[in-house]
Amino acid sequence: MDRAAEPERWQALAYSDEALVTQVEDPPGAAVARTPSSSASMPSVVATMLRALDVHDGQRVLEIGAGTGYNAALLSARLGSRQVTTIEVDPALADRARAGLKAAGYRPAVLTADGAEGWPPGAPYDRVVATCAVHDVPRAWIEQTAPGGVVVLPWGTALRNGVLLRLTVEHGPDGPVASGPVVGDSAFMWMRAQALQRDVMAVVQGEPHHGGTRLDPSFLGDDDAWFAAGVLVPGCRSAVGRGPGGEWTLWLADAATGSWASVDYEPGATEYGTEQHGPRMLWDELEAAHAWWTRAGRPARTRFGLSVTPTGQRVWLDRPDKVLPADVRG
Repeated sequence: MDRAAEPERWQALAYSDEALVTQVEDPPGAAVARTPSSSASMPSVVATMLRALDVHDGQRVLEIGAGTGYNAALLSARLGSRQVTTIEVDPALADRARAGLKAAGYRPAVLTADGAEGWPPGAPYDRVVATCAVHDVPRAWIEQTAPGGVVVLPWGTALRNGVLLRLTVEHGPDGPVASGPVVGDSAFMWMRAQALQRDVMAVVQGEPHHGGTRLDPSFLGDDDAWFAAGVLVPGCRSAVGRGPGGEWTLWLADAATGSWASVDYEPGATEYGTEQHGPRMLWDELEAAHAWWTRAGRPARTRFGLSVTPTGQRVWLDRPDKVLPADVRG
């Protein structure tokens, strides 16, 4: 639509509490662009993230992912443009954000660079906020945050995207560490360098092992179970194929190992047929993850948290020293 031709409709859409796709990419060989690669988040989600960021006068903020520039404009209005640096990996998006910010009267530093590297010349920052989801928290974000500073980011697994983390940074003898809880839900597009590349069904090949299970695969409809399963079964992705009469098939795949599994759901059934192939028996792993989650009291995802250290990252339940088991299969 054209803003000049339909100004009232344009304004209603611009101020609606909806996510708006602002860029799409052409898959190789496709006639039409269909893959969203950037968007303007729902204003309520933006507000939730800024509330978690909890900025104060005089603080300096690094934003990863300028997008439209909307978030940087809000931060500039609160702190002053000189306190805000935003990074965008896509040159075209960076140019549009820079122009939009200027037109709105704000002049934060808008840089075209890889956000995974942060921006060392401006460090240390009191706050870092990411507007793209990651599996692995880049060390640069932690290292460039001042002691006591906060990093707010969408985080997810191959199975579930995602949750919102609020990490507090402390500097220890072995380097800076960050730790904090899940504070809500926040499903963002993946950072481009960490995006999942292969479709689940592209992995499905080879003769499977046939079996059965009494665990209803629709347990993944529970967001808390889904989150725990994604943490405990790393690298596992899912897809659902719908059939007639309420039947459907859950597909699981790990592209790195070529492993896949499927579970066939039928309404009213008490046992479900399974197929598994590859070095990882993905349904068995998922079933073991569900059993662990049940034994743990079916904890909500907001009871989990993440710690990031110089040697890696680990998910915990309730407190940082209560780390989840590496293998729940027994």
